[in-house]
Amino acid sequence: MKSAYELAMERLNKSQPQQSLTEEQKAEISGIDGKFRAKIAERELFLKPKIEEARFSGDPKSASDLQRQLAQDIRNLEEEMEKAKEAVRNRQSEG
Repeated sequence: MKSAYELAMERLNKSQPQQSLTEEQKAEISGIDGKFRAKIAERELFLKPKIEEARFSGDPKSASDLQRQLAQDIRNLEEEMEKAKEAVRNRQSEG
């Protein structure tokens, strides 16, 4: 007898079949991930010292603004990364 989890997974796979990726696609997705992780690290390296400088100089508003900017930049880059990965995944199902 199957568990409720197994039955739910079967229903999910029928409605949304799993895609298997080629090695080329896996490598491309890995490259995209690395590229965007580097961009995120670059933004952090650029803004974190400025945030700390603003905190130590007694400017909490500026530090807060920079922190929000960093968070927004990271969100934007992560969204862009996911779109790029999804494009690679969808290319397989079209071709």
